[in-house]
Amino acid sequence: MEQKKITVPDIKERKKSGGKITMLTAYDYPTALLVDRAGIDIILVGDSLGMVVLGYKDTVSVTMEEMLHHIKAVSGAVKSALVVGDMPFGSYNVSIEEAIYNANRMMKESRADCIKLEGGCQVASVAKAIVEAGIPVQGHIGLTPQTASSLGGFKVQGKSVEAALALIEDAKALEDAGCFSIVLEAIPSPIAKMITESVSIPTIGIGAGIDCDGQVLVIHDLIGLFERFTPKFVKQYAKISDIILSAVEQYKSDVESLKFPEEQHCFSMNSKEVEKLRKIKKIKRKKMD
Repeated sequence: MEQKKITVPDIKERKKSGGKITMLTAYDYPTALLVDRAGIDIILVGDSLGMVVLGYKDTVSVTMEEMLHHIKAVSGAVKSALVVGDMPFGSYNVSIEEAIYNANRMMKESRADCIKLEGGCQVASVAKAIVEAGIPVQGHIGLTPQTASSLGGFKVQGKSVEAALALIEDAKALEDAGCFSIVLEAIPSPIAKMITESVSIPTIGIGAGIDCDGQVLVIHDLIGLFERFTPKFVKQYAKISDIILSAVEQYKSDVESLKFPEEQHCFSMNSKEVEKLRKIKKIKRKKMD
């Protein structure tokens, strides 16, 4: 039975029906296949790939070309989930025209279903222009990794009354701009709940408590494949790095002790053909001598 493709209206409807939205990142074809097969609603190809896949110290260094490359791989694997492409730093903060141009590239070249950008009131006009150009936009407020240095680092946002009110205004500005959902990152649970209740579009939390309309995690955090640090809000469902390390160590040991490859891993050849080849080699040696 063919999987039904999830659409932007489906995600918006989920808030009205009260069903929780599930969202995970994926950055390559085989991972996207598994995430989609598990029935996850939204797959985000996030610029977090800079840290968990490319080894960068942050997300700022990720380029448009790198994002297009990875989104295209994910899009080729997905049959059901909504694929969100993350607009990298520098791709939408120069001008509205350039933002629309880059969003168009993401939709056409990588076959994303929609795009995501970071920021609230300050990017609302950009988000609105992209939406009016016919491209669905997901917002992202709270801890915005691309501008973490201006926020004082990777810290919880909205802890004061003034900061909380500013986040609520950010969410409303993105809603007014036409965004179909908003990611809330590293925001105190009570504030995230207020934001969720104040807007008509779904909120998807990452370190923002249980009252959001959905949840998102980085797949490498969830499966224990990123060891540099583990955020407080992550629940680790597996420790894949240990399994991979053990498998690689066993392979090394088997090769060195001649336990691999075994007969079942090798290709055979007709014994008569082998003997014929040996005779030919002997004749050639004699001629050389």
